[in-house]
Amino acid sequence: QVYRVSVEGGRPTMISSMPMECISINKEGAMLYQDKKGYEDYWRKHHVSPIARDIWMYTPGKEPQYRQLTTFGGEDREPVWAPDGKTFYYLSEENGSFNIYRRTPGDAKAVQLTHYTKNPVRYLSAATDGRLCYGFDGEIYTLLPGGEAQKVNISIVSDRNDKDIIRQIKSSGATEMAVSPDGKEVAFVLRGDVYVTSVEYKTTKQITNTPCQERTVDFAPDGRTLVYASERGGLWQLYTSTIVRKDEKLFTYATELKEERLTNSDAASFQPQYSPDGKEIAFLEKRSTIRVINLKTKDVRTVMDGKYQYSYSDGDQWFQWSPDSKWILSDYIGVGGWNNKDVVLLNADGKGEMVNLTESGYNDGNAKWVLGGKAMIWTSDRAGYRSHGSWGAEDDTYIMFFDAEAYDRFLMNKEETALLEEAEKAEKEKAGKKDEKDAKKKKGDADKDKEKKVEPLKFDLANRFDRIVRLTVNSSHMADAMLSAKGDKLYYLSVFEDGYDLWEHNLKENVTKVLLKKVGAGALQPDKEGKNIFLCARDGMKKIEIEGSKISPIEFEAFFDYRPYGEREYIFDHIWQQVNDKFYVADLQGTDWNGYKETYKRFLPYINNNYDFAEMLSEMLGELNGSHTGARYYASGAALPTAALGVFYDEAYAGDGLKIKEIIAQSPLTKKKTDVKPGCIIEKVDGVAIKAGADYFPLLEGKAGRKVILSVYDPVTGKRFEETLKPISYGAQNELLYKRWVENCRKKVDEYSGGRIAYIHIKGMDSPSFRKIYSDLLSESSRKKEAVVVDTRHNGGGWLHEQVATLLSGKEYERFVPRGQYIGSDPFDRWLKPSCMLVCEDNYSNAHGTPFVYKTLGIGKLIGAPVAGTMTAVWWESQIDPSIVFGIPQVGCMDMQGNYLENRTLQPDILVYNEPEAVLKGEDAQLKAAVDHLLKRLPQKK
Repeated sequence: QVYRVSVEGGRPTMISSMPMECISINKEGAMLYQDKKGYEDYWRKHHVSPIARDIWMYTPGKEPQYRQLTTFGGEDREPVWAPDGKTFYYLSEENGSFNIYRRTPGDAKAVQLTHYTKNPVRYLSAATDGRLCYGFDGEIYTLLPGGEAQKVNISIVSDRNDKDIIRQIKSSGATEMAVSPDGKEVAFVLRGDVYVTSVEYKTTKQITNTPCQERTVDFAPDGRTLVYASERGGLWQLYTSTIVRKDEKLFTYATELKEERLTNSDAASFQPQYSPDGKEIAFLEKRSTIRVINLKTKDVRTVMDGKYQYSYSDGDQWFQWSPDSKWILSDYIGVGGWNNKDVVLLNADGKGEMVNLTESGYNDGNAKWVLGGKAMIWTSDRAGYRSHGSWGAEDDTYIMFFDAEAYDRFLMNKEETALLEEAEKAEKEKAGKKDEKDAKKKKGDADKDKEKKVEPLKFDLANRFDRIVRLTVNSSHMADAMLSAKGDKLYYLSVFEDGYDLWEHNLKENVTKVLLKKVGAGALQPDKEGKNIFLCARDGMKKIEIEGSKISPIEFEAFFDYRPYGEREYIFDHIWQQVNDKFYVADLQGTDWNGYKETYKRFLPYINNNYDFAEMLSEMLGELNGSHTGARYYASGAALPTAALGVFYDEAYAGDGLKIKEIIAQSPLTKKKTDVKPGCIIEKVDGVAIKAGADYFPLLEGKAGRKVILSVYDPVTGKRFEETLKPISYGAQNELLYKRWVENCRKKVDEYSGGRIAYIHIKGMDSPSFRKIYSDLLSESSRKKEAVVVDTRHNGGGWLHEQVATLLSGKEYERFVPRGQYIGSDPFDRWLKPSCMLVCEDNYSNAHGTPFVYKTLGIGKLIGAPVAGTMTAVWWESQIDPSIVFGIPQVGCMDMQGNYLENRTLQPDILVYNEPEAVLKGEDAQLKAAVDHLLKRLPQKK
């Protein structure tokens, strides 16, 4: 919406409820503006698509007129009137990069004034003498029509008032954790640096101190070395830090550490994991290839090729060494199994066949060795509620035995287990009675005996599917699970109500109980004896004593050197490299990515805040001409956000107070019996009078959810009265406006079709939206209809194309008719009647993919405006500065002809645009066209 406000301040008054950006007004009041049809990152460049902006002119009056001035399929932006009020200038990518063009509203062609070929012109403005001013390549230029552009020489003399290094002490913010073998200390990562702290005390040792990022830390079995990944020089590699002095046992109190680089390759290498014997380290190379490095020879071998796995986001891969250091369990998708993950057994020497242990059409993963390697536990969604709209599947923990004897023992009840253990104990005691001479050993031999020999594992895999046991009683949304050393108790993190609880299931007694409430989600890490569980959750690191169900925070005081300039440089390099490694096509659509790195990196020394930093990152990312990218800076919001009353005001009313034009359904004034109705005037808010022309918004600052007293006057009755209510946030009011719009559309369809056609709107491509349309579409009121209009307009995406297509593609093949009474049809969970789908320029991501699938499968016709090609899966990655997030469009979707959907416009079968004048009158030509189309398919009523 566009508002007018006096330069002296006062109440804003609405000019138009059409979206307008970059407004320029001439002396006659005519407004030039760039339209905003929907969402796309503001800094995206080079795209020719329906969402690209055009220049329009708005002429106010009794019958306001909206006129489109530019028709180029790419970006036309930032119009400004020339001093004569008849000519205007604007920016366009019509010939490549953003340049300045001149035209008049009646011209069919424009005159190009600048001819830059690489970087964009930005921030165009015009002076009253005709001089133009703009930004280009980090500089400011002026241009007189007919002349040459002149760079403005700017010299800023200023003392620098910020620092390169700011020493801080942090006591929170750990993002991952590893427990030492003796359970006395934990290593953790805090804003990209590695630390070690005592479990019992706050004393903390800093291991790394770089502006770069370290992560995925692990202890060596002897507890004297740490291994971790670090992205120094733009490349993830493995490093170790070792305690140098032999008399020092703990990192927390070590005085001398030695860091060494472990890998030396040109491929990203991270997520290291020590083998139990400490001789080797397994790690990920290029995010999905499992490799092993021998610490003595430094030889590296491949255990599983990356083609058998896909990493969507860093940290999403799982593997684990076997107790005998000879095998590895890993997640595995094979060929084409992205949505049907399995667990694979790998020989750590890199030889032999991989064995798919689970061979399931469900999702299986997170496998862990248990019972000394005689079995594994893993999670699977095969038994719980299935995804109903791409999300929502519940997990269970299962155990698979590789040893028949261990399986038989596991199945014993409590009594049988007790008898067996008693017999084993007696046998041990008998075998332990030896000659006293043999019992005496030298100290060295005694120390050797303390080391328990690990027997090589043997696998009986032929009957493994017959030795699977479900361990959890109830399916749920699980974060992690672990089995006790004896195999008699399962501990797991699950959410049933509010937050993740720690549960214990006694497998012998078949008793399940909550050990601790709301402990948070994270990986469960037991100590060697299995007496304690360590957890790194969002609210901090914790030690959980199983016996007694006691939880204690692991506190720390960590020195952190905040390097704002160094950190921003690292984030820049990291983002550049992430795109280089993960963008959905390897050639980055022909983008000169190396060249743009040089172009934009040179601005880093002059950026001292994250607003500018995010904009610069977005400019660079915008060169890719890809959807789902750009950088975001999430600063803290307003301290006192303005509340809303849930009403429309009469913009024509000029007197004191606020005249109510409409009360929005389900808003605060509809939730109780009240005399307030349209036409009433709100004279005061909490006793403060609202004068004519005065700004009333400050009276509602910070009052969402708080009681407010409105003083109201009813001109019809002449009555003045007070009304107490709780205002809502603008976010809540927007939700009510969405419901109002959907209800209006439903009523129009009912009116246009004479009650014959149903209407549903898909708000987002997510589970709640799918459950809503499933409920509405298959309800009795919709079943009585003869067809349905499926509206996907203004949908921001998600992942729902398969479910929507399946729901709408039902073909009736049988009916249920007991004694002549029709009671239902099959399929009962699909729509069996005609449909059509509404689309517009504001469909994004999966809201492009869903109509594409609908059209490709021939389910029905698409009606409305063209949709930009944005059906690409994205990973929005948070940076070590968590206020910075950026997107990588990384999983491209292809049609069956081998064409990526990205940047391929989806054309509707019936093209209809909603014109501004009609929209402002409440008309919807697209909706009307959809109803007309369906009515033609229905039998004519007599």
